[in-house]
Amino acid sequence: MASSHSSSPVPQSNSSDAFFKKEVDATKRFCPVQSLPDVCPKEPTGNAGNPNNLHDSPSLVVDQQRWTIYHSKVNLPAALNDPRLAKRESDFFTKTWGVDFVDTEVTPSFYLPQITKEHFALYQQEITPREKVHERCKNICTPKDTFDRTLLHTHDKSRTDLEQVPKIFMKPDFALEDSLTFNAVLPWSHFSTTGGKGNRDAASSKLLQEKLSHYLDIVEVNIAHQISLRSEAFFHAMTSQHELQDYLRKTSQAVKLLREKISKIDKVMCEGSLRVLRLSLTRNNCIKAYNKLKLMATVHQTQPTVQLLLSTSEYVGALDLIATTQEVLQQELQGIHSFRHLGSQLCELEKLIDKMMIAEFSTYARNDLNRPLEDDCQILEEERLVSLVFGLLKQRKLNFYEIYGDEMINTAKNIIKQCVVNTVSQIEEIDTEVVVKLADQMRMMNFPQWFDLLKNIFSKFTIFLKRIKATLNTIRSVVFLVLDKNQKTRDLEDTLQKNSAKESMVDSEVAYLTHEGLFISDAFGDGELPAAAADTASQRNTSPNSEPCSSDSVSEPECTTDSSSSKEHTSSSVTPGGVEMMISDDMKLTDLELVRLANNIQELLYNASDICHDRSVKFLMARAKDGFLEKLNSNEFVTLSRLMEGFILDTEQICGRKSMSLRGALQSQANRFVNRFHEERKTKLSLLLDNERWKQAEVPAEFQDLVDSVSDGRISLPEKKPTATEERKPAEFLIVEGQKYATVGTVLLLIRIILEYCQCVDNIPSITTDMLTRLSDLLKYFNSRSCQLVLGAGALQVVGLKTITTKNLALSSRCLQLIVHYIPIIRAHFEARLQPKQFSMLRHFDHITKDYHDHIAEISAKLVAIMDSLFDKLLSKYEVKAPVPSACFRNICKQMAKMHEAIYDLLPEEQTQMLFLRINASYKLHLKRQLAHLNVVNDGGPLNGLVTSDVAFYTGNLQALKGLNNLDLNMAEIWEQKR
Repeated sequence: MASSHSSSPVPQSNSSDAFFKKEVDATKRFCPVQSLPDVCPKEPTGNAGNPNNLHDSPSLVVDQQRWTIYHSKVNLPAALNDPRLAKRESDFFTKTWGVDFVDTEVTPSFYLPQITKEHFALYQQEITPREKVHERCKNICTPKDTFDRTLLHTHDKSRTDLEQVPKIFMKPDFALEDSLTFNAVLPWSHFSTTGGKGNRDAASSKLLQEKLSHYLDIVEVNIAHQISLRSEAFFHAMTSQHELQDYLRKTSQAVKLLREKISKIDKVMCEGSLRVLRLSLTRNNCIKAYNKLKLMATVHQTQPTVQLLLSTSEYVGALDLIATTQEVLQQELQGIHSFRHLGSQLCELEKLIDKMMIAEFSTYARNDLNRPLEDDCQILEEERLVSLVFGLLKQRKLNFYEIYGDEMINTAKNIIKQCVVNTVSQIEEIDTEVVVKLADQMRMMNFPQWFDLLKNIFSKFTIFLKRIKATLNTIRSVVFLVLDKNQKTRDLEDTLQKNSAKESMVDSEVAYLTHEGLFISDAFGDGELPAAAADTASQRNTSPNSEPCSSDSVSEPECTTDSSSSKEHTSSSVTPGGVEMMISDDMKLTDLELVRLANNIQELLYNASDICHDRSVKFLMARAKDGFLEKLNSNEFVTLSRLMEGFILDTEQICGRKSMSLRGALQSQANRFVNRFHEERKTKLSLLLDNERWKQAEVPAEFQDLVDSVSDGRISLPEKKPTATEERKPAEFLIVEGQKYATVGTVLLLIRIILEYCQCVDNIPSITTDMLTRLSDLLKYFNSRSCQLVLGAGALQVVGLKTITTKNLALSSRCLQLIVHYIPIIRAHFEARLQPKQFSMLRHFDHITKDYHDHIAEISAKLVAIMDSLFDKLLSKYEVKAPVPSACFRNICKQMAKMHEAIYDLLPEEQTQMLFLRINASYKLHLKRQLAHLNVVNDGGPLNGLVTSDVAFYTGNLQALKGLNNLDLNMAEIWEQKR
C-alpha cells in the first residue's frame, strides 16, 4: 500500500566532497496556519475544482507578514529609463549627482598601501607544495561518491517501502488491547458472515490477511537489511557477551572472597568496638533520661516554690521561676502527659501575681506618703520598692506610676486637713462644737494664727515633695538600670556575632589543613597559632577520648540539661540607695518604652509640685472669701508674699520646674492689694488736699530722717528709733541735699506715701508695673488737684480761705519743686526693677515732670500777673508833679516790699531774683507807656527831673531789699529812643 506522502528527493551538491544533510519532513518544516478568510477574494483561473490554482493575489490577513512583488513601488527599468531627463545618462546615479559623476576619478587614499602580486609571492611559495600533496592523495584514495550514491539509493528505496506500512503500526503507544486501535487494524466488517455477503467478506478477510503479511514482509526485509548493514557490530557484540560473562564470573568470586575477609575483620576488630560505642550511647541515653526525670521533679516543685517566694514578697523571683518553668515545658518537657495542665495553672498564677504586685504597690504608696512628716526623708523599705518595680517592669505594667499619682492627691488633701485640725484644736477661742466645718473654723483665725497655719502647711508640703522626689528617683534609677542592661546585652550580642564569624573563618582554615593532610603546628609557625584555632583543635583532640559523663557526676552542671531557654543570664546592679539587684535578661522592654516611662515618672514629680500648689491655692481662696486677704495691711501682705515666694522657690528647687498656679494666685492677690493700697492712699491724699490751708508747716524730725535716708540713692523707709530722752524739735524747713524747702503738711505725707510705693515694690517685685502705674496716677492727681485748689482758687470754697495770697502761690510752687526733685530718683528705682521690655513705661515719669514744670511756670506767671495788674492800676493815675517821691511810687515800693517779704523765705534767691526781674520788666513797660501818654521825654527839663527822682527812689528801695542789691534794673529803657 503506497503512502500518500512522498518524500522529496535529496538535493545533490555540485562538488564531489559535499556532505548530505538530513532531510527535514515537509510537515514539520511549515506549520499549517489557521487563517481567517481573506479580505480580498481570490480570482479563479478557470479550474474551479482545484483550490490551489486560484489567482495568487495578496491577502490582508494571511500575507501581511510576507513580502511579495506587490510591495515594490518602482522597478529598476523605470529607474534607469527616466523620461524626465533631457538626455540619456550612462548611469542612473547621474540623475541626482550630475553628469560628471562617472568621469570623476577617485583619489587613492594615503592611508592604504598599494597591493601588487609581489605581496602574494611568499604565500604562493608556501601553498604550492601543499597543493601538490593534496592532489596526490586525492588520486590514491577511493572516492566515496559511488558508495554514497548506492547507500542513498538503497535508503530511498527502503524508506519508500516503509511508507507503505500504515502510520498506526509505527506509533509508540501501539497496543491491540485498545479497542480503537484494534478496530482500526482489524475492522469487524471484514469478519461479518450474515446476509448474502459471505463470499465478499471472506475475500475481504483474505485480502486483509495478505495485506498484513505484506506489511510483515516489508518490516522483516528492512530489519534484515539493517542487520546486514550492522552484521559486523552484531557479531562483535555476541563475542563480547561471552567475554563479559567470564568477567562477571571472576568478579563474583572476588566479591565472595572479599565478603569473607570483611566478615572475619568485623568479628575480630569491629564487633567489640561497636559494642562499646553502643553501650556508651545507651549509657548517655540513660543519663539524659535521668536528667529529664530530675528536671520533671524540679518542675513538679514549681508551684510550692512560687508560693514560698510570694509569702516573702519575692515577686521577681517567682515570676522568673514561672517564666523558666514555662519555657522548659514548651521546649524540653513538651508532650509529657502529666504536665498538660501545668502551663495554664502557671498562667493563672502569673495573673494572680500581677494583681498582688499592683495591690502591694498601692499599699506601699499609701504607707510611704501617709507616714508622719516629722520623720526624715529616707525612702521607706527601699528593697521592697525596688523588687516591686522590677516585677512590674517584668510584667510590662508600665502604668503603675498612676497609682502613686492618685495617692499623692489624696495625701495632699489630708495634709492640709490635718494641719487645720491641729491648729484649730490649739485655739481656745474657736468652739468646734458650734462651728463644725473646717473652712468656717479656719476663717475665725486672726492673721498671725492663720499665717502660722499656712507656714506649717508649706513646711509639710516641702517635706512631702522631698519624700516623693526620693521615691521617684529610686524608681527612675531602676528603669535606667534596665535600660543600661538592654544596651549592654546588645553590645554583647554584637561582640559574640563578631567572634563567631572569626571562629568560623578559623574553623574553615583548620578543616582545609586537615583535608590537605597537614598538622596545624606545621601550617602555623611557633607562636602564630590563633587562640580560637588552638581551642578548637584541643577540643577536637580531647572529645573523642573523653566520656560524656561518669555515673558519679550525674548531678554536675555539665551533665544537666543544657537549654538556652531554661538558663537565666543575670547581672548584678546597685541602685542609688545601695540595694543590689539581679537583673534578668527576659525584660522584654524596648528602649523607647523605658525612656517614655522615665519621662512619665519625672512628669509625676512635676505633677506633685502642681498638686501642692493647687491645694495651697484652694486653701488661700477659702480664706479669701470674706475679703480677709484684701484687708491686710502692707506689712502683713508683704510677710505673706515673702512666705509664698519662699515656698514657690523651694518647690522649684526640689522639682526643677516652675508651677504657675500658686504664683498666679499670689499675683491676683497682689493686684487686689495694689488696688486697695492705691485707693487708700489716694483717698488719704484727697482728704489732705481738701483740708490743706497752704501755709508753711513745720517739719518733724522723722520726716527729715526720711528724706535723709533717700539722699544716698536708696529708697527705703527708716526703722522707727526708740524715743530719746530729749525729743527733737521740728524744723522750719525741710533740708534736701543742702537746699531748704518750705512745704505744707500734705507734701510731707505725700513724700512718705511715695516711699511706701517704692518700698512695696522692693517687697513684692511682681507688682512693679502695677505700682508704677498707680504711683504715676497719684502724682498726676496731686498736680491737678493742687492746681485746682491754688491757681484755680478752689481752696476758697473747700477750705474757706479768704483769698489766695502770693505766699500761697510761692509755697505751692516750692512744694511742686520738691516733688520734681524726687521724680528722677523714683524713676531710677523703678527702672532697676523692670524688665528691659518694660522700660517704655518709664515715659510716664517724663510726662509727669513736664506737667509739674508747666505748673510751676504758671504759678510764676501768676505772681508776675498780680504785680502787673497793680502797676497798671497805680501808674495809670501817675502825674509828674511835686512832691518827690510821689505817692504813686511810694505805694509801688510798698507793694514790692510786701511781695519780697512774702516770697523771699519760701523761694530760693535765684528764683526770687528772676521773678523780680520779670516784675521790673512789667513795671518799666507800664511806666514807659504812662510817660509817653504824659509826653514826658528825657530832655533834662523839670518834668524829666521829677521822673528821674521818682525812678531813683524806686530803684533805691528795690535794691535795698534782701538779695536784690545786685539786680540790674536797666531803668533807661523807660524813655523813648530818639530816632
